[in-house]
Amino acid sequence: MTQTLKIVIPMAGWGTRMRPHTWSKPKPLVSVAGKASLDHLMDTFDTLPDSFAVEYVFIVGPHLGEIQIPAYIAENYPDITAHYVVQTEMKGQSHAIYLTKEHLEGPMMMIFSDTLIETDFSFLDKEKSELVAWVKAVPDPRRFGVAVADAEGKTSHLVEKPDSIENNLALVGCYYFKEGTDLVSAIEEQFERKVILKNEFFLVDAINIMFEKGIKGRVEKIGDYWLDTGTIDATLETNAAMLEILSPATTPIEGVEIVAPVAIHPSAKISNSKIGPHVSIGADCEISDSQIDDSIVEAGTRIHVSVLTHSLIGTQAQVEGCGERGAPSSINIGDNSWIK
Repeated sequence: MTQTLKIVIPMAGWGTRMRPHTWSKPKPLVSVAGKASLDHLMDTFDTLPDSFAVEYVFIVGPHLGEIQIPAYIAENYPDITAHYVVQTEMKGQSHAIYLTKEHLEGPMMMIFSDTLIETDFSFLDKEKSELVAWVKAVPDPRRFGVAVADAEGKTSHLVEKPDSIENNLALVGCYYFKEGTDLVSAIEEQFERKVILKNEFFLVDAINIMFEKGIKGRVEKIGDYWLDTGTIDATLETNAAMLEILSPATTPIEGVEIVAPVAIHPSAKISNSKIGPHVSIGADCEISDSQIDDSIVEAGTRIHVSVLTHSLIGTQAQVEGCGERGAPSSINIGDNSWIK
C-alpha cells in the first residue's frame, strides 16, 4: 500500500544575514554551484523510496516568498504535489511547523531550507523508529543542537547548544516522524507550557516533549558533507564545496582560461578572461577582460575589466573596473546593482 510522505520545508525567515540579496528574492533562490540552493535541496529527495507518494509543504514568508517560491516550483517542478503555508509572524521553528498541521497526518519529514546534506533516504519506508534525527559528529558541538545517543544510536533527548562537548552528534536540521500528528500534539503542549527561548519556540523542545510521552527515536549519521547557505561567507564556501563534489563539465572558450571546478551557463558570453577556481556564472552573463575566482555571479550580470575574489553578485548587476591583478576586490552586491 502506498504511503503519502509529507516533506515540510520552512523558508519563511527574513534572510537578514544574506542581505542585500534577500531584499529581492527569498534566500533559497540564491544561486550556488550553478543553480538555486533550493534545487540542491530538492535533489536530496531523489533517494526516497518509490513506495512513497510525496507531497511537499513549503512554509514561505509574506511578500517575496509567497509570490516567488510557488512560481519557481511551478516552473521548475511542475509534476510535484506542493502546498504552501504563509508564516507572517516569526515565532520560531515549532510555530512554523504548527501552521502546516492540516497536512501532517501520517509520516512526515522536516528539513531546513538552508541545509544541504549527503544522505540516502531509501530506507524510510521500512523505518521502525517513530523518530529519526540526522546528525554529524563534530569536534565542538557547543554552537549546535545535539542528540544524546547510546552506542546503538538510540536517542531519547536533544540538547540545544550544550555547555560541554561530550555529546558531539550535532543535529543537522533534518528529521523523520512516523506520525506527524504526534509532533503537532507535542507542539501544542509546548505552547501550553510556554517552552520558549528568546521569544521563539524551538523544535528541539517539542521533540523532547515527544520523548517524555514515550516515543522511540534514533540518530542517522549523514555522509561526507553538511553544508550551509545561511550567510554570505557560508554560501561562498558551499559553492566551492559543491563544485568540488559535482565537478561540472566545462566547454572550452576561446581566449578564456578556465580553472576547474567551475559552473558556467552555456548562454554566458566570456572573452579575454580567467575564470576559476570555484566560480559559478549564471545564464546570459557577459564577462570581458576580467579575472574571477571563489565567486558566484548570478544571471544577466555584466562584468568588465575587473579582478574579483570571494564575491557574490546578484542578477542583472553591472561591475566595471573593480580590483586589479595582485589586488582583487571582494564585493557583495544585490540584484540590479551597479558598481564602478
